[in-house]
Amino acid sequence: VPVLIDGDITVWDSLAICEYISEQHLNGRGYPDNIAARAICRSACAEMHSSFMHIREHMPMNCRAQRTINFTEEMTVEINRIDNLWQTLRHKYQQKGDWLFGEFSIADCMFAPMASRFTSYQPELSAVSKKYIENVMSHPQVKTWYQQSAAETEVIQQEEVG
Repeated sequence: VPVLIDGDITVWDSLAICEYISEQHLNGRGYPDNIAARAICRSACAEMHSSFMHIREHMPMNCRAQRTINFTEEMTVEINRIDNLWQTLRHKYQQKGDWLFGEFSIADCMFAPMASRFTSYQPELSAVSKKYIENVMSHPQVKTWYQQSAAETEVIQQEEVG
């Protein structure tokens, strides 16, 4: 469970943590400047935050693993939804940069675990989504995240799927 402790403040929800960091340390730049893009970004973050339960259940995040599994119909629907969303956002905002909304945003933070899952389980995705995943996985903080996970010795058996 993610938690951020900043002095007397404890924030225990991933989206709330991202928004707190944006407000406290980024002058609100965690979301796009444009009001329409900001609304779409918030919608994408909320969808990621509350959806994709079949992926979460059957494709647990495991930075240390490469897995082969059979994708259920429900998983495939969710994978296709993410793939279509990423393609739509990259097409619309590609002129502004390589992230979902051009510049790095809270949406990229929210979808980084999904990019990690897709790296582990290798579902069929569009070239646009594969390129986005490469971008996420090459981010210095994500590389650090993976280096730190490689040093972990604990194994959670229920996460060892595939």
